[in-house]
Amino acid sequence: MSMDNRKRPAGSSNSGNLAYWSSSFPRQPARVLIVEALPPWWSEICPMLCDALDNFLSLACSLDGPCRIPLLSLYAISRQQECLLPFVQVRGNLARLRSCVEELRTLPGEGCVRGAARGGELLRQAVLDSLQQFKQYIRHTSAGSQASNNISVEVTVVTGQPGRSVVRQLEAGLKDADLAALKRLLVVQIYSAADWGQDSHSPEATHSETDDSLMLGTEVDLQRVENSVFTMEAVLKAWLQEQGGDREHLHLLLPSPLDKPIPVCVKCDMQERLISPALIPLSPNLGVKTESVRDFLPLAKGLANQGQPPRRLKAIKTLRADGVCESVLYGLPLVLRPTTCWQLDWDEMETNHNLFHALCHTLRSRDLFLLLQVEPTQRSTAGSSGVYSHYVLQPSPSLSLLLKPVVSRELLLPCSLTASTQEPAPDAVHTIQGCLTQLDEECVFNPLTLSSNLYQHLRSRSLLSQPRYPYRLQPAAAHRDQSQPLEGPKSTASRQPRQPQNHGRQLGMNSKARATVAPLPSSSSHSSSSSLGPPPAKASRRALTLLSSSSSSSSSSSSGSRRAPAPTRQEQDNDEDDSMVIQ
Repeated sequence: MSMDNRKRPAGSSNSGNLAYWSSSFPRQPARVLIVEALPPWWSEICPMLCDALDNFLSLACSLDGPCRIPLLSLYAISRQQECLLPFVQVRGNLARLRSCVEELRTLPGEGCVRGAARGGELLRQAVLDSLQQFKQYIRHTSAGSQASNNISVEVTVVTGQPGRSVVRQLEAGLKDADLAALKRLLVVQIYSAADWGQDSHSPEATHSETDDSLMLGTEVDLQRVENSVFTMEAVLKAWLQEQGGDREHLHLLLPSPLDKPIPVCVKCDMQERLISPALIPLSPNLGVKTESVRDFLPLAKGLANQGQPPRRLKAIKTLRADGVCESVLYGLPLVLRPTTCWQLDWDEMETNHNLFHALCHTLRSRDLFLLLQVEPTQRSTAGSSGVYSHYVLQPSPSLSLLLKPVVSRELLLPCSLTASTQEPAPDAVHTIQGCLTQLDEECVFNPLTLSSNLYQHLRSRSLLSQPRYPYRLQPAAAHRDQSQPLEGPKSTASRQPRQPQNHGRQLGMNSKARATVAPLPSSSSHSSSSSLGPPPAKASRRALTLLSSSSSSSSSSSSGSRRAPAPTRQEQDNDEDDSMVIQ
């Protein structure tokens, strides 16, 4: 299939997108999903798989941050092999991806099967065609860039057939193929409770399949999932996690034990447990920010929050404290205390205090948490009911409760946390115990004993960014515009002496009159400078009237004709009355 009909976001170049992909998540592979829509399994698989794809693509296309799925392609195998979607970018491409899911729903779920050999050949052709299209896409977009050397593709096959037979078909069909760009080949078998025991899934069989797949030079995995929307979402959400393996993520340093002088280093990989709500735009109700009380309060429209009702949290369940995993809690906690709002009367405040105290005591004595749900304050413009966020309320020995956001199903990532049934090696246990004995032990953790050197860092950073002179120099022209008249044709108004009496009153009155009457922009500067001088003479009054309007000229000339060079207090009052008439 030609690669010239791909849709790309407007204003983005191919090389720029490829560079962003390689720099953000360098080990994230492109994805190919091959769906076997063969009867009789497809009629049962189709609704669950398409719903899971709809949910997953709605989330993946809306995520901000690093690119987690750079490219996606979709194949369907029914009566023939069909490429429903060539390689496209996932972010911001939801409309096109959903149209492919709807096309997948229309595939017939009933009909005759042409045999396992025919289905295996179509599956082989789909895998090889996806690899060929991937090579063409990379060749077309990279244009000789070195970033293409680290790019690989991962193929996922979804089938309702017995998984082991599909794996054997792929091994036989791809044995002589060029699989250099293939990072991983995953076969996902979707089963129902009725046919779970039809195919052997013992650890020995899985181990033998892995050994046989080494002949392909790549990794072939078999994964069995139940026919439900949730389990299929978990398979797809694994694509959002960082696909490492080339290098460890973290080094955990422990003090050296007494019998060994070398410190112990435990190398670890990190895994995300949930998608941060901050990566989803336009979702203030998901508990994205919990840094302050204001972040938790409902959004106010207007000048103040007085008219906004308080956020209402509804208790929907009680939880056993030992049954809540810390990995599903996120964000910064907030401490709840009984209110001391002055608008409540004394009896109501006392009753509320008693209820709060009883709630803390009951939860703590029974070792329970409260699961809370907050509803959005207003409906969205699209007509949906909005987004619901959830919180866990934990009691404490003091008269307070701890409120923390808890992740919902949509943002939860798959994570295998099964308990280990094997005992650790005795020599490793001895080494770790020797390391831990070198550390001080505290019965109660006190965060005041920790210092992050933040104060010193902020001071040094501020001193480095401080300007050389402590006071910022303003341009001289700006001061001249505000305090001095503009230089130009000399007039008597620019050489007026200072006015000794009624400085404040005349300054306010003159500036008001000239700001109201005079249309010229320079009149304000002349009025401010002239108001600082002594009583002007007749000539100076005529010069000022040249900068004012005609109405101001007539009023000022009449007042100037009856004023002497040394005006009396009565004449000054008359001038002030004239100014008030002008206003």
